[in-house]
Amino acid sequence: MHLSPTDPPPRVLHLTQPVDGGVARVVTDLVRAQLAAGMQVAVACPDGALAGGLRALGADVRGWRAERSPGPALVAEVRRLTRVVEDVRPDVVHAHSAKAGLAGRLAVRGRIPTVFQPHAWSFEAVGGAVAALTTRWERLGARWAHRTVCVSEAERVRGVRAGIAGRWTVIPNGVDPERFHPGGAGTVRAALLPDADPADPLVVCVGRLCRQKGQDVLLAAWDEVVRRVPRARLALVGDGPDGERLRSAAPPSVRFAGAVTDAAPWYRAADLVVLPSRWEGMALAPLEAMACGRPVVLTDVDGARESLPPALARTADRPPRCLVPPGDPAALADAVAPLLLDPPRREWLGHQGRRHVLSTHDVRHTARAVADLYRELLGRRQVPTQHRESIHS
Repeated sequence: MHLSPTDPPPRVLHLTQPVDGGVARVVTDLVRAQLAAGMQVAVACPDGALAGGLRALGADVRGWRAERSPGPALVAEVRRLTRVVEDVRPDVVHAHSAKAGLAGRLAVRGRIPTVFQPHAWSFEAVGGAVAALTTRWERLGARWAHRTVCVSEAERVRGVRAGIAGRWTVIPNGVDPERFHPGGAGTVRAALLPDADPADPLVVCVGRLCRQKGQDVLLAAWDEVVRRVPRARLALVGDGPDGERLRSAAPPSVRFAGAVTDAAPWYRAADLVVLPSRWEGMALAPLEAMACGRPVVLTDVDGARESLPPALARTADRPPRCLVPPGDPAALADAVAPLLLDPPRREWLGHQGRRHVLSTHDVRHTARAVADLYRELLGRRQVPTQHRESIHS
């Protein structure tokens, strides 16, 4: 495939709802990389912090009023999105997560090369009749996606087992190792937790306060952790619908930091980062923590084994345990407490994690893989890749 000097670069339209958390970070990283590569990039999303950040990068942001979950407003949301697509006239549409994937595929219906990236399957978040309905939609909607991009092989397998006949590509999540890098834990901790003793072991959990992320399981495990490590402290970084309920159940050793624009200082302050999710595709928080040289404990959900260094993923049933069953407070405490008492082991795990992220989960690798996918879908047209030394300037 060769690009004529007169051919314009392809125009990409990203669709996203939600506009926070890991999905927003993935979209931001892709948009930054694609703009640096010379692509024309538009994004349709609800107004807010994400829209402002993308405009600052130079993206053509189109306001799209849409609720986070499907509901009575869906028909109007699809109509608004159809008008955006007609105005932007993209060469490729890239829809992120369940809601944008639903509205985007209904609006485009396969008339334009369409990439759907679920970022964890919607039917995992619900149960009963709703789960059956969302699974049926994903099976039907697959015909309007020229490619379904999964962030882990486990996520792809979950889709296949659900009967989704997608045309699959697996592109693991990546993070920016220039932004997420090791730093002095003591100095950062003193700034973030001025009232705490810097010698107290600190566990950090970064994520939206919601059932998916499992902070309630971590709080259920926390009494046992503190029994074994009496000076242990826990910081929950993020906000969400379960915030009030979690605060009411938390002991004094737990700090609620709220939503932050940059979680990197919290990773650097941590002795251990824990993500007790009930389901994921491949979470960004563990990758960001490992990029900062911090050890992690994860629940064994989709993408978790693939995000760990292979040696640790293969020995998950032996110490040091970095993987535990989801929804099991006792197993979580049995993994967290021994690591808090073993600084040399934590240092070794952090070093292994940083090396793994650099080799496998650098966001530049992710951006190149997405550009290759666009190139394949566009056929005769060449898609530019990064033409700068770094996409992060």
